[in-house]
Amino acid sequence: PLTKPYAVMTVLKLSLMAFSFVFWAAGLTMLIVGLWAKVRLGGYLALSANDSPGAPAILLATGTAVIVWAFLGCFSAATEHRGLLRTYGAFLVAVLLAGLTAGLSALLYRQDIARGFREGLRQALSDYGEDEGKADALDALQRTLSCCGVDSYRDWLSTPWALRLNASVPLSCCRDRRGCPLGSAGAHGLHPDGCFGRVSAFVSGNMFCVATAALGLAVLQVVGIVLACLMAARVPARVTAPH
Repeated sequence: PLTKPYAVMTVLKLSLMAFSFVFWAAGLTMLIVGLWAKVRLGGYLALSANDSPGAPAILLATGTAVIVWAFLGCFSAATEHRGLLRTYGAFLVAVLLAGLTAGLSALLYRQDIARGFREGLRQALSDYGEDEGKADALDALQRTLSCCGVDSYRDWLSTPWALRLNASVPLSCCRDRRGCPLGSAGAHGLHPDGCFGRVSAFVSGNMFCVATAALGLAVLQVVGIVLACLMAARVPARVTAPH
């Protein structure tokens, strides 16, 4: 029959190997969420007057590192290598801190997004026709979210672009791609809502998803830290003899 210490070590080894697989899956999830946040939210965040948060970049870097180091965790558990187990435990602590940083930065940014995005949108309207990058981002935003201007289409009427070209609104504000000139009938062909309210709700809600994913995956690391430390404490220090 197995002795109690050996049985405990076997349970710890199998548990840490199972965790390493879950850890690898968590790293892959981090990578996917980071890529999604970078691609899906990047264009909207580019219009904000504030600096973009570091959450997507942190998730990308952490996810890549986790995928690589998960194999180390499995290897260190299988070989019962004390030094590798300690190194793995230290890395899990670093991942925990990185995940918490990403999640908290996303949560904190949600509180500040309204001020920065309103200012950024107004600047984008003012620079329309001068800054092609922002103009393209703004047109894509208005088409994608079916919105026009900051609070309404009237924001466009006093912009330098409209006054210079004697225009009303860009085509991206129109439901019909052929245009929607303003007239006595009103603005029935325009997207009725301003972009500020729609984008604030969209980015704020999705930032909450990013934060939740980051914080949830960070808490998962506590299990791995405990397992790695327990197993490292039970592995005796030894010198490998030459064969």
